[in-house]
Amino acid sequence: MSKDRDRTVFQRPNGTWVNKRNDAGKASSVHATQKAAESSARQMLTNQGGGELTTMGRNGRIRSKDTIGAGNDPVPPKDKEH
Repeated sequence: MSKDRDRTVFQRPNGTWVNKRNDAGKASSVHATQKAAESSARQMLTNQGGGELTTMGRNGRIRSKDTIGAGNDPVPPKDKEH
């Protein structure tokens, strides 16, 4: 099930690559390359506390799915003690 902060990277018919939040009506950012759009989406997910990144290929099929963790967690889980 998709959470509201999850993101998808896909190509528009005009050839540009879009980084879009799944619950948004408009793209968060538009890029010339898939790599740039994916990098932007990863950074936004890290800043927002993590989520799922789905990258679509040129054929419109899912190319990859990655779970992005939160960046710089000030309160790490108790089970990860050193």
